[in-house]
Amino acid sequence: MTTWPILSVTTFLPLVGALIVYLSRGDDEAARRNSRWIALWTTLITFAVSVILVMRFDPSNPDFQFVEKANWLATGITYHMGVDGISLPLVILTTAVMPFCIVASWKAITNRVREYMMAFLILETLMIGTFSALDLVLFYLFFEGGLIPMFLIIGVWGGPRRVYASFKFFLYTLLGSVLMLLAIMALYWNGGTTDIPTLMHTAVPRSLQTWAWLAFFASFAVKMPMWPVHTWLPDAHVEAPTAGSVVLAAILLKMGGYGFLRFSLPMFPLASHDFAPLVFTLSAIAIIYTSLVALMQEDMKKLIAYSSVAHMGFVTMGIFAGTMQGVAGGVFQMISHGIVSGALFLCVGVVYDRLHTREIAAYGGLVNRMPLYAMTFMVFTMANVGLPGTSGFVGEFMTLLGTFKVSIPTAFFASFGVILSAAYALWLYRKVVFGALVKPQLASMKDLTLRECVILFPMIALTILFGVYPKPVLDMSAASVQQLVNNYNTAVTAVKAAALLQ
Repeated sequence: MTTWPILSVTTFLPLVGALIVYLSRGDDEAARRNSRWIALWTTLITFAVSVILVMRFDPSNPDFQFVEKANWLATGITYHMGVDGISLPLVILTTAVMPFCIVASWKAITNRVREYMMAFLILETLMIGTFSALDLVLFYLFFEGGLIPMFLIIGVWGGPRRVYASFKFFLYTLLGSVLMLLAIMALYWNGGTTDIPTLMHTAVPRSLQTWAWLAFFASFAVKMPMWPVHTWLPDAHVEAPTAGSVVLAAILLKMGGYGFLRFSLPMFPLASHDFAPLVFTLSAIAIIYTSLVALMQEDMKKLIAYSSVAHMGFVTMGIFAGTMQGVAGGVFQMISHGIVSGALFLCVGVVYDRLHTREIAAYGGLVNRMPLYAMTFMVFTMANVGLPGTSGFVGEFMTLLGTFKVSIPTAFFASFGVILSAAYALWLYRKVVFGALVKPQLASMKDLTLRECVILFPMIALTILFGVYPKPVLDMSAASVQQLVNNYNTAVTAVKAAALLQ
């Protein structure tokens, strides 16, 4: 077993990097260059340390590993960290995506570079902390803390309507989280502790389960985001800088799904079972409605943002199916969506850097000038559609399979989302890439630079690897998912048996 606190090192290394960036001095150009390099090396070292976590992780053990515990506050609130097969893939996703974000911002961000890099590094610490915290109060601090750097990233370095978008993002997310804080207090009064592993095995009264489930749902549904509380996401994506959109789509949205897996299902199994039809309904509406809305978009980023809402609908549907395939598919879909949607936003950033517009109508015939870009964009478009052989297919297919066992109508309607996603994604690709190169401003467009290839090619490799060979992700989460599903089914079956005896 590891003797050094590897999880704390992974979590707080980016914070140390942010401090070094803050202390780095020099004239304007030197300070900007130093900030970029310090941020890049910090994220790369953090990723390297997180790889050690994977290498030393025992996938056959469903319990929390790399556990660190220390007294913190006198009321029994502890500094308690640990990861299992559900949280570790999300930690790795976070540490892997961040270097790409730094490199993507290399030329795009020229003002307040030091502050920008510090915001990203602090955000990384808070995101890793959210997935690793095993104390409710610690989780809440990390979960809410992530709002602040993201608020600044959108509000300071965003587009023309950045202030409106950042405030909308902040207020939506904060409102749901206030209810979650009340539920955390109620769980503390009921169980006498804020320790998450202990609370997972603490009986929660049926009435408290219902209200606590709704309170947690209010927070996680906004974060996912589920229909109808999704309206902040397209605005936030459109106004955020490219790297901000990547982090938002790849990692921040996953906090909602992680919350459902960590709290809603294990702590409130009866309420989760009772409210499953509501979640199925909202998921099916999200998948179909937001896909139809995506068909009508004129802005590339907005179209991909709405597609994210639809893909997250598959995740919520799979999680609340409460089946092995559904939950495992939900975890896999979160990882796959993190890679694919992040890459799609990077692809939009590539052409935006050259032409400074995201209007779909402004483009056309790019295959003639940018064949490498056309190929790259095609891979991620196909993965977004869910083409077999890409990672997008595995997650969607497993969630549909898991849901079909529980609710055939939900799986039936969700299947239409696969058809609609093909419609809007292929329409976007045809408009931007094919056609005649008639617009004069497109004639001088340069193909992918070496820096852009370094960012996008590893993502292509992962998208195809996990599409053909999804075993690494599925094996990592299998034992934890099996334990979660067994405990959930045991609790639901016991209540049904007691009801029959009465």
